[in-house]
Amino acid sequence: MKEGEMLKIVVPASTANLGPGFDSLGLAVSRYLELEVHKGDEWRFIPQTAEVQTIPQGTENLIFQVAERLARQYGRALPPCVVKVSSDIPFTRGLGSSAAAVVAGIELANELADLSLTIEEKIRLAATYEGHPDNVGASLYGGLVIGSHRNEETTIVHLSDIDLDLVAVIPSYELETKKARSVLPQSFTRAEAVEASAISNVLVAALLMKNWELAGKMMECDLFHQPYRQELIPELPLVLPLAKEYGAFGVALSGAGPTILCFVEPGKGAHVRERLVPHFRHCQVETLTVEPKGSQVYKTTLEAYEMDR
Repeated sequence: MKEGEMLKIVVPASTANLGPGFDSLGLAVSRYLELEVHKGDEWRFIPQTAEVQTIPQGTENLIFQVAERLARQYGRALPPCVVKVSSDIPFTRGLGSSAAAVVAGIELANELADLSLTIEEKIRLAATYEGHPDNVGASLYGGLVIGSHRNEETTIVHLSDIDLDLVAVIPSYELETKKARSVLPQSFTRAEAVEASAISNVLVAALLMKNWELAGKMMECDLFHQPYRQELIPELPLVLPLAKEYGAFGVALSGAGPTILCFVEPGKGAHVRERLVPHFRHCQVETLTVEPKGSQVYKTTLEAYEMDR
């Protein structure tokens, strides 16, 4: 990047699992991490919004850590930059804030080190870093992703035309993924595994067929994680019957939680939100949409950028 040039990187938030699609289903949603990258004398990350006020502002920042690791992997060095960071993705709430940062770091290294990575290479790198492809896949591709991350390969099936309304009930407390995973069983019997994976398979088929009633039923039948995490998230059993009563076809924990996502047919999200708000005054209750686009990188000059603002 030359003097007077800048990069803008935009990465959408994500929800994962959708109930039984544990560590394999991801959906991009309409909240965003944005980086404004300028050439500098040293690495600095400058928070621009409330959600990122506490981020590390030097080389200990996760975005830099991912970017530097990737550049070193390819034998490249990153030029120092000043990065203005904006985000409306809440931390540790189950909306993929860390996955968005990982994707942003990969996009940053790809541009600054001229790596020319394909999207298949990006998802392999991101899933290897995260350990699973659901959130990072949604942030990279947009829309709905169905992914499998194995030792030898990361496979993604991508669908961009998922038209849903979403209503998020976001509790005020944080829940670290490590803690949320600690309550899960270490193993399943063969019969339990077959039943749980069959439920997940039917969920995917229902989503593809736009059979919303069946998709919602399968979300409630999850055996992988929601029954165990419910003890950590008291709002979950409260949201489920109310949201269904008010018109949602399905309710699922967003990732590891504590955000609870209500899935609503197009055009009905505002009504469901309005009805839920009085019951959850201690939470944020917001409408979201499915973001069809994945991470985007824009190159411009500072002069052109200022003129467009």
